[in-house]
Amino acid sequence: MSKFRKSGAKELPPISTASLPDIVFMLLFFFMVSTTMREVTLMVKVTVPEATELSKLEKKSLVSYIYVGTPHQQFQRVFGSEPRIQLNDQFAKVSDIPDYITSEREAREEAEVPFMITSLKVDEYTKMGIVTDIKQELRKAAALHINYSSRKAVERE
Repeated sequence: MSKFRKSGAKELPPISTASLPDIVFMLLFFFMVSTTMREVTLMVKVTVPEATELSKLEKKSLVSYIYVGTPHQQFQRVFGSEPRIQLNDQFAKVSDIPDYITSEREAREEAEVPFMITSLKVDEYTKMGIVTDIKQELRKAAALHINYSSRKAVERE
């Protein structure tokens, strides 16, 4: 009789799942680092005007956006088709701008407040009257660093 037997029905060992949690956490970490979260859901149509002399903002975390344009189709029944102001995720009146600027300042560190920028993303077909009213309210709130968002003009031949 032999000491070593050959058995014909050998089973494969089970797959080790010991490293599975490590792989899951690496994937989770990768997507957390590489994904940017959407900040605001636009409820107004904004096609920014074209410009030739543009400069890029350095620190976008210090920028507060004010959107102005006609409401999207699903909001026109309630808000009409005239240009409206959007602050964060809600429609607002011109008189709400100082409170918005104050809340944006409170959300930042005190050292960053002097470097804050208010960017106006205004639809190219919006009349200047509403933009002037917004600028007056920004002056009252002492938000004097204003930026107008635009897109690069396409060169025509």
